[in-house]
Amino acid sequence: MQIPRAISNLVEAFEKLPGIGPKTAQRLTFYLLHVPQEMLEEFASSLQNLKKNTVLCSICFNVAEHDPCLLCSDRNRDHSMICVVEQPLDVLALDRNGHYKGVYHVLHGAISPLNNIGPDDIKIKELLDRVSETPADSAGFKVSEIILATNSNMEGEATAMYIAKELQRCKDIEKQSFKVTRLAHGLPVGGDVEYADEVTLQRALEGRREYGV
Repeated sequence: MQIPRAISNLVEAFEKLPGIGPKTAQRLTFYLLHVPQEMLEEFASSLQNLKKNTVLCSICFNVAEHDPCLLCSDRNRDHSMICVVEQPLDVLALDRNGHYKGVYHVLHGAISPLNNIGPDDIKIKELLDRVSETPADSAGFKVSEIILATNSNMEGEATAMYIAKELQRCKDIEKQSFKVTRLAHGLPVGGDVEYADEVTLQRALEGRREYGV
C-alpha cells in the first residue's frame, strides 16, 4: 500500500524523537489526521514558537522566557545555595515540592564517555566560573553550599565526582569555604531525579551529605 508522502514524512519526524518507535509514530500521525484543523494549526504554532520564545538563563542555564530567569531574579531565594542538576526537567521536579529554597545550575547532560560526552560538552566550566569569579556569585551572594543532584546512575555519579574534584581545586586555590554535598540515597540507585516523587526528593534533600574526594 502506498502511504501519502505527508503521512510518511510525519511518521519519520516522530520517529526521531526519543522514546518514539515506528508503531507509536504511526499511531500519533493517524491520530492527528482526525483532529480539527484548528488544533493542528495550534500544535504547529506551539512547535514553531518553542525555541523562538525561550532562552537559556545566562546564570543557571535553565530554560526560561527571560534572561535572567525568574528563579535567579528572585531575591527571596537563598542564592548562597546552588543545586546542580542534569536537565531543566530536574529543576521542575525539585522545585515542585517547595522544600528547596536555593537556586540551580543546569548542566544539560552528564559525562558519558560511551556517548562521547566529556566535561567540556556540558555546563561544568560555567559552574566553576560562577563559583570562582569572585568570593560571591554574579548576583552578589557568597556561595555557601553546592548540592550535586545529578542522577544516581553511572553517568551521574561520574559527573558528580568530576565536579567535586574541580570544586575542591577552586576551594584550594581561592581559599573559599563553601561545602559540597550530594543528594542522599532517598533516590534509588539508577533512578532519575525527573521521575522521583515529592516525598523521595524531600528526603533526599534533607539527607544530603557532604561530598568530596
